[in-house]
Amino acid sequence: MSASFRLDQIVARLGGLLEGDGSVVVSQVGSLQSAKPGQITFLAHAKFRAQLAGTGASAVIVAPAFAAATALPRIVHPNPYAYYARVTALLNPPPSPRLGVQAGAIVHSILPASASVGENTVIGRQVTFGENVTIHAGCVIGDGVTIGDDSLLYPRVVVYHDCLIGKRAIIHSGAVIGADGFGFAKDGDRWQKIPQIGRVVIGDDVEIGANTTIDRGALDDTVIGDSVKLDNQIQIGHNVHLGEQTALAGCVGIAGSTRIGRRCTIGGAGMISGHLELADDVHISAGSLVMRNLRQPGQYTSIFPLEAHHDWLHNAAQIKRLARLAERVAELEKKLQMKGETS
Repeated sequence: MSASFRLDQIVARLGGLLEGDGSVVVSQVGSLQSAKPGQITFLAHAKFRAQLAGTGASAVIVAPAFAAATALPRIVHPNPYAYYARVTALLNPPPSPRLGVQAGAIVHSILPASASVGENTVIGRQVTFGENVTIHAGCVIGDGVTIGDDSLLYPRVVVYHDCLIGKRAIIHSGAVIGADGFGFAKDGDRWQKIPQIGRVVIGDDVEIGANTTIDRGALDDTVIGDSVKLDNQIQIGHNVHLGEQTALAGCVGIAGSTRIGRRCTIGGAGMISGHLELADDVHISAGSLVMRNLRQPGQYTSIFPLEAHHDWLHNAAQIKRLARLAERVAELEKKLQMKGETS
């Protein structure tokens, strides 16, 4: 259930500059196009400025450059999008969990009184919870797992044995933390499984999307740094290290033993080969394949630009000829050099 606040109350809590009637009450957020009276909207990009004039919202969050673009009561802040996120959280507090162990749960460890364990959840032996941990229905928490204060696991999350999850984690349904990494040694015509004896160690304030999988380390731990944000359906291989504040969009795959620095971003379906190093502040475009170390910060893109299929076929055919063309150029350069030496 949403809450209601006056604009001056919001500014008192979240900061920003109030312009206009601070007594206006809002109870929800909405987009510029769909917002209704009693809601607050936001203008995060100049390309949506034309929609501001027709919005039905009672108030708006704007950057200083657009403070004069509307007569509506407004909160002025240099980052309207981040401010909108904070307002949304303020107006939509999470429901209070039901404390204690619910029907059908099986618990083999001593948990704090502040814990909430949903129906049909299984908690293994020697599990350690911080305060105010919420585990929804159908989760499985293996032996020796540690989960920090104020963490939230949605239904059917699985955490394998000995993994460590920090404070204020949010892990969405279907995520699997600590399954075996893809470790096999070729032995003649057969594959010999390599036991995966490391852990997954997750820092504080990490969010993990639905059906994302993070493999345990083969020898050393797989490490997810503080404030990392992972979208849905991501695969993190064994022994990967993700630096603090790095964010990965949906369907990214990272092969084993790759180290990614702090504040990096990887667009949807980006693929990172194994045993690589990416520096801090590296940004990978969606759909790109990374097969070498990236030592310098910046934006990297490996995908071929989208175009009409006929044009794509033509350009692809030309690309196939580049190797032969390079050889011919090298031959011509060599002949010109020999001719210059003899003249």
